Amino acid sequence: MRKPHCLNQKELARRWTISHRTLERWRWAGEGPAYMKIGGRVVYRLEDIIAFEQGQLQQTADTAPGTA
Repeated sequence: MRKPHCLNQKELARRWTISHRTLERWRWAGEGPAYMKIGGRVVYRLEDIIAFEQGQLQQTADTAPGTA
């Protein structure tokens, strides 16, 4: 089976275990991952989701570069 290139709002909310309302709030506030509206439906490209996730990575003091 082919992996989807886009997720809808419900699928992304499930992936991140958040409410679809949170995604709506983020869009309204200009936050969160990039999205597209196609035929009135909101979709998120997988590459944008992954880029957003990578941008959210936090390092702890013991994993920060130069602290070993």
